[in-house]
Amino acid sequence: MSDQKILVVEDDAKIRTLLRNVMEHEGYSVLEAENARQVMDLIKSSCISLITLDIHLGADNGLELARDIRRLSGVPIIMITGKDDVIDRVVGLEIGADDYITKPFHVREVIARIRSVLRRTSQPAEATPQSGFTDASTTESPAFCFDGMTAIPDRLELLDRSGADCGLTSGDFKLLMVFLERAKRVLSRDQLMDLTGGVEWSPLDRTIDNQIARLRKKIERDPSNPKLVKTVRGVGYTFACDVQSVHPSERSAKSA
Repeated sequence: MSDQKILVVEDDAKIRTLLRNVMEHEGYSVLEAENARQVMDLIKSSCISLITLDIHLGADNGLELARDIRRLSGVPIIMITGKDDVIDRVVGLEIGADDYITKPFHVREVIARIRSVLRRTSQPAEATPQSGFTDASTTESPAFCFDGMTAIPDRLELLDRSGADCGLTSGDFKLLMVFLERAKRVLSRDQLMDLTGGVEWSPLDRTIDNQIARLRKKIERDPSNPKLVKTVRGVGYTFACDVQSVHPSERSAKSA
């Protein structure tokens, strides 16, 4: 892991030191920043594998900083938010953050989330030294392959096992992507609401359950006996299938 470099963005020196010590113990190389200027300087001068970004950075706005980072690079970002910052978490994910952790957190959770995000990303997504800004929207995202199906985020398209478009709604596709990016993690209904942007939903309604029922009809071989999106009784749901990330060059080679 020594070639993987984590940038810790946190204005609290004690938390920065704690995170640095834990990450270095796990074999990661660690850089630190406490404000937006330092972050942008480091992104332009260093090869960074992942950023942990505290939303509350004193004088700087963490969400605006995340947006600026996305204009420069597709480097994975894990947002660190307060327990009640639901809207901030949703906005962060919409901006392009890859995951989030709420305070107070356990250091083992931080390491687990870092490992999970790094497994889903690869070398081309890293921030490399650059002399200027590039438009992240011009970089095609990887596709996700599972159980003979392919999800293509840039086109909001899910191809079935015969290669035909499944015709998912944008909301159902967003829910699918939440599962694919967090495969084999158990997600509560509240987490699913947050991650899909459903901030107006009541935890007592059946919106998520209805969406999952629709999704199962599209992706399960037998929706009455789901093997992909499984219910974890009393907790929520998990995507139980192996997921492979395939970059555009690999997709082109396979289709050629």
